Amino acid sequence: MLPEWVYRDCPAISLRHRDAALVRQSELTKPAGALGRLETLAVELAALQHAARPSAERAPIVIFAGDHGIAAQGVSAFPQEVTIAMMANFAGGGAAISVLARELGSPLEVVDAGTLAEAPLQGIVTDKPRRGSRDFSQEAALEASEVAFAFECGQRAVARASARQPDLLIFGEMGIGNTTASAAIAAALLGTGPDLMAGSGTGLDSAGRERKARIIAAALLYHGLQSPGASPERVLCAVGGLEIAAITGAIIAAAQGRIPVLVDGFIVSVAALAASRINPSCRPYLLFSHASAEQGHHLVLQALKARPLLDLDLRLGEGSGAALALPILRLACALHNGMATFAEAAVPGRA
Repeated sequence: MLPEWVYRDCPAISLRHRDAALVRQSELTKPAGALGRLETLAVELAALQHAARPSAERAPIVIFAGDHGIAAQGVSAFPQEVTIAMMANFAGGGAAISVLARELGSPLEVVDAGTLAEAPLQGIVTDKPRRGSRDFSQEAALEASEVAFAFECGQRAVARASARQPDLLIFGEMGIGNTTASAAIAAALLGTGPDLMAGSGTGLDSAGRERKARIIAAALLYHGLQSPGASPERVLCAVGGLEIAAITGAIIAAAQGRIPVLVDGFIVSVAALAASRINPSCRPYLLFSHASAEQGHHLVLQALKARPLLDLDLRLGEGSGAALALPILRLACALHNGMATFAEAAVPGRA
């Protein structure tokens, strides 16, 4: 169903560079382990990048946008028109991720992977097979060919970003209704009750969340996905979204190109879960930025055996949590690369 490249193995990490980084950490002027996860982050990046000196300086951000037919069921506190308006806001520099990208010096690309926009918008890459997904409470959200197109949209975005020789990539998303689609995907893949997976999204109250969970539960029953076992490909067709599928493809493509991905919150983590199920060899390339306030995120992180760097009660999306975590990676690399060893500083080592 998906293009053949999706299933190709990603490169293995470099054990030689990992071991050299571990040795260097043991020689730096500090007690062993004193910098905690900053040490392991630097070692992990060295192994992934096959580099003696890891780096997180070049970190392009790509935002994928898509609209969702399930929005017709009233699962969002905002109208569907917001998706297109926010795309323009991203490109115009007024969104949170736009500000963060400027502050970080990270180039920002916005991709219309499946919004309802009828014509291309200025400053936005249009790469979509259709305008929005279908209402998955009544029919399959996407056809197999549309999911395949979205994966290749993700691959094309990675190819464009790769021209900048990135140290890592950040993917974000925008799409009214996409927390509902993501909760449905995660519930289907993990066999978790939608009541545990469905969160407040754009700001639903408790009654809105309960209604959202009921809609997801009914849709999973309708598509025969109420218990685990269905392939990720089938799940993405039944209840997915074009921007979610594009991120899934982008994650695999990045890993195949030996580019680590700093994973954002709930929606991007669900795409990462799907990517890891489709191509398990991409999993080592995933670094997790933060624990979202979105209800089901901790269950997705648990399934991925992921330990995020931050917990700031974020649930904005857009790649904002990953952008906020990027300075931590940069500082971890700076410490690893710039600190003196005991020998260089003529400081006595441990007795």
